[in-house]
Amino acid sequence: MKRDRSIGAHAGQSMDTHTKSTDLDTDTREGKDTPEGKDTPEGKGTRACQRTDTYASQSLAERIAGWIVPERNPAGAVYGLITIGALLAAESGLRDTYPETVGSAAIAVVLYWFAHSYSDVLGLRLAEHADFSWGELGRTFSRDWSIATGSSVPLLVLLAAWATGASQATAVTDAVWSTVASLIVFELAAGIRSKARPLELVLEVLVGAGMGTTILVLRALLH
Repeated sequence: MKRDRSIGAHAGQSMDTHTKSTDLDTDTREGKDTPEGKDTPEGKGTRACQRTDTYASQSLAERIAGWIVPERNPAGAVYGLITIGALLAAESGLRDTYPETVGSAAIAVVLYWFAHSYSDVLGLRLAEHADFSWGELGRTFSRDWSIATGSSVPLLVLLAAWATGASQATAVTDAVWSTVASLIVFELAAGIRSKARPLELVLEVLVGAGMGTTILVLRALLH
């Protein structure tokens, strides 16, 4: 009987040891037992260092591209680009001054950003019968900031033309064409990221060119 009890106790200890070993392996695979996986200052610091290293390894062009078209909400950047392109297409550039053209375009972009963010929050509240939340409003405004950054290319072209002494009509035309070129570049970047085949890449670029052409047609109709 003593021998049986000894064997049973030994088996129980072995099972406990195996269970603890299995749990330890599971925690290790899930990253719970490493500084990177723990939600501790060490783990957070490691992740922050990794993000810093990634940012440091990027070229200046990659950083600028990431700011104009952020990964968080690239659709907002495209929306902002098309919006400012259509707005500038309606500008004649003959009667307004440079400050008026740049200022009105910048104000319009900010209003579009506010309107888009506010409508998203209000629409969500109406659909889900939710209470107003400053936190949700702030997160939505932060996410939709890409609308403003996406419109930066045509605005920068306007400012560059102003600085070089180009006529205002020429500056507006160049800004509109920069919108068309940006749409083509966006389509090209999307195709490359998705590893599209050459024919698919050509078709996607043609879609961007077609969208840009509608802006040119709008300008031609209005002037």
